[in-house]
Amino acid sequence: MHITNTHILVHEFDYLEPTSVEEAVDLLARYGPEARVLAGGTDLIVQMKMERLAPQYLVSIGRVPGLEGISVQDGRTRIGARTSIRSLRNDPWVRACYPVLAEACASFSTTQVQVMGTLGGNLGNASPASDTAPALIVYGAEAVVQGPKGTRRVSVEEFFVGPGRSVLEPGELLTAVELPPPRPGTGGAFLKVSRVAADLAKVNAAVVLVRDGDRVADARLAFGAVAPTPLRARKAEAVLIGQRFSEEVVAEAARIASEEIRPIDDVRSSAWYRREITRVLAYDGLYRAWERAGAPTEPLPPVPGAPSPAVAPPRALRHIRADQEVEVRLTVNGERQRVWVAPNELLLNVLREKLHLTGTKYGCGIGECSACTVHVDGRLALSCLVLAVAVDGSEILTVEGLAGRDGKLHPLQESFIRHAAFQCGYCTPGMLMTAKSLLEEIPHPTEEDVRDYLKGNLCRCTGYAAIVRAVMGCTKQT
Repeated sequence: MHITNTHILVHEFDYLEPTSVEEAVDLLARYGPEARVLAGGTDLIVQMKMERLAPQYLVSIGRVPGLEGISVQDGRTRIGARTSIRSLRNDPWVRACYPVLAEACASFSTTQVQVMGTLGGNLGNASPASDTAPALIVYGAEAVVQGPKGTRRVSVEEFFVGPGRSVLEPGELLTAVELPPPRPGTGGAFLKVSRVAADLAKVNAAVVLVRDGDRVADARLAFGAVAPTPLRARKAEAVLIGQRFSEEVVAEAARIASEEIRPIDDVRSSAWYRREITRVLAYDGLYRAWERAGAPTEPLPPVPGAPSPAVAPPRALRHIRADQEVEVRLTVNGERQRVWVAPNELLLNVLREKLHLTGTKYGCGIGECSACTVHVDGRLALSCLVLAVAVDGSEILTVEGLAGRDGKLHPLQESFIRHAAFQCGYCTPGMLMTAKSLLEEIPHPTEEDVRDYLKGNLCRCTGYAAIVRAVMGCTKQT
């Protein structure tokens, strides 16, 4: 009997690391359906571990310049495809001008997945339950695609063609998303219902209204997880546009939206429930969007400037064959390390088995428990989903590196001891690494901040109350 090993990546593949968009497009065109794009890896590596996907070539765009960041050009906001979900959630310009997108990103999975996951990856997966897609649809966003025939643009609404399928043709790469400037008097809201925190949506809803006095000048509603693709509710919009905003009009629009969707029964929900909750989310979202559209206008943050000119990395295209090992150089807890790895070796395995740093724990193996959390170049990473070859030259911090060289514990470690914030201790290393990142991002967090930030770190002993107290009892360390 064959049992899938979810801790290691059994499948072998060639690893390719282009240094430009043009190189990436050439590789994707050359290898066609046998190639997959690797960005954040939070979905692709999981699918490969579970042996649902078995690409022969992984084309990593992690070092391709020009694919990350937010800029405004000719009034349109351009977001690079490799921009992280967490960056969008926290960006002042996005929060001010496109709050529905920021809210969608805030609802997105765990903190670790937000940090690792990218906007391009979330769209490229073409999941009907995508959180960012409905938000982008209601803003009229366009996907910028580059391929062998040049660059083309396609509306995000038309980007999806079915579950797991998009309009991308062989050799094409999603490079950016562009959003038009919001109209005056615009308000919006994003709402989501899922089984538990950090889960895929049963239903999600994005609403944008343009308010003109007591009338709705324009309206857009889009929903996820209710049809084979993210769906825009045009009939519901028609009920609203030009009408005086009232309870009767809102209720009718919400009812029609619930009839426009095409839900199914699956492991997350029933079709009946999806219709009911779509009506509720549409109703609540419309009221929230209307209220926000009438709120006093806040001063906008500085306009993001044009991106820096793309500078190619110093090294040439790397192609590591499936049967080949290469030497990678890492700085781990301040010490330089050299290890030989194959393309399918994971950072978690390298840390534990080759560097004997066993503080980082094996847990679920598919990025759901966060016991393997480390820092890569100062950012959270699930080491069970990171290829070792992809972090060549990076700085890695594990739980062993929290204490000082003199053996003095990090204040977080002392606080965990003081508050008895551990029981079996298996989740503790991942909790500590995530909490350290939290205090660097939010020096004085509220209890809500702590619980939200740690929502992806599972503790089977249910020691969350003590863990929250320990984090709250610690101050930011530099």
